Amino acid sequence: MSLFQNILSSVMKGTRRLNRLRSKSFGKLHKNINKAVDSVMSTTGEVSSLVYSEHLLNLIEKLDDKSLYKFLNHLLSNYDIDTKKLTKDVKNYSSEKNDKNLQKIRISSEPLWIELFRRLNSTSNGTYRLVKLREKIRAMNKPELKAFDSGLLKLFKYWFNPSFLVLEKIDWETPANILEKIIEYEAVHQINSWDDLRARLAPTDRQCFAFFHPLIPNDPLIFVEVALTTGLPESIQNIIKLEREEIDIEDANTAIFYSISNCHNGLLGISFGNFLIKKVASNLKRELPDLNQFMTLSPLPGFMKWMEEYSPISFERCSEKNCGDEELMKNAVKYLTKSERNDGMPNDPVSRFHIGNGASLEKINLNADTSEKGMMQSFGVMANYLYDLKVVEENHENFFKNKAVPVSNKIDSLKKKYKF
Repeated sequence: MSLFQNILSSVMKGTRRLNRLRSKSFGKLHKNINKAVDSVMSTTGEVSSLVYSEHLLNLIEKLDDKSLYKFLNHLLSNYDIDTKKLTKDVKNYSSEKNDKNLQKIRISSEPLWIELFRRLNSTSNGTYRLVKLREKIRAMNKPELKAFDSGLLKLFKYWFNPSFLVLEKIDWETPANILEKIIEYEAVHQINSWDDLRARLAPTDRQCFAFFHPLIPNDPLIFVEVALTTGLPESIQNIIKLEREEIDIEDANTAIFYSISNCHNGLLGISFGNFLIKKVASNLKRELPDLNQFMTLSPLPGFMKWMEEYSPISFERCSEKNCGDEELMKNAVKYLTKSERNDGMPNDPVSRFHIGNGASLEKINLNADTSEKGMMQSFGVMANYLYDLKVVEENHENFFKNKAVPVSNKIDSLKKKYKF
């Protein structure tokens, strides 16, 4: 983690420098938040812009939801697109098509509050603070604020470009403040104690990898937990149980990605998982050449709701524990290989993620997650998705052309058996 310690040290130096600058006089720091916005947007000096932006961001972070809603509406009213200017610029470009006139359109077609967010991003820890601001905006669930949600997302897609991200291995020696984040952010299979976490990180046949952003060195963006096995486990309980026999990783032939957790709601809409899985798989293959299978053991979070709507008789029987394995498997195959969606994408959100990344549906496992959560969301059913590094790109392209879920021979046989 020395890389991140160096980055953090650099960030802290920048913060101390900003504190020294703040002690100097760059004009009045308004307590009125709207006047503070005017100061940020009207200044031309780089240093004064930094001081004003830091002050404004501090004011924004102190707002309750009601005050934040009022403030954002003020931005929409006073710092949105100047439609008259945009119309004039478009007219000028229509008359004389040149780079100068095109540049004017680029500027006038963008809301001024976008530039405000860019300036706020230059403050100490500004990127992370804007991610948290988007979380607040999304939580308010106001249609009229949707522009800020999408505007920030557009900026984040530039600022969180995959080429900027750093892959780090998380293990039992990772600093405690980051390990606490892993416990907090785990979204698939809850980590209930430090012993639980240790069982996932300390053994050499259990590994974890995370993407970090250089400007947010102490907070992962996304992480994946991996089990190295000698075969294909059919139950998540066997993977995450505390007491088990550890294997020599040199004997492992399969890497199971059993939990992938995005860490920040403020970054929803940015796909880190695609790059994470493929990068981790490539790294593991390089370190352990005998690994010949890269698979997931994935939940089916929408399966029960789907059955309730599209297979109500089976749903009632399974809810009362009166349905047989054949009936449950038939519904699971249909759920994962057919689509009731208007866009033709897979019914299941986890399936959409993996199939969209170029994986294929390899196997469906009954009684694979007997936890309360597993039974409540999918009657205990889980699925294996295969990441064949030789064909993931081809699978990705083919899927988005024809929307057909690539499947193993075993799944294909089940489809024929059930006449799907």
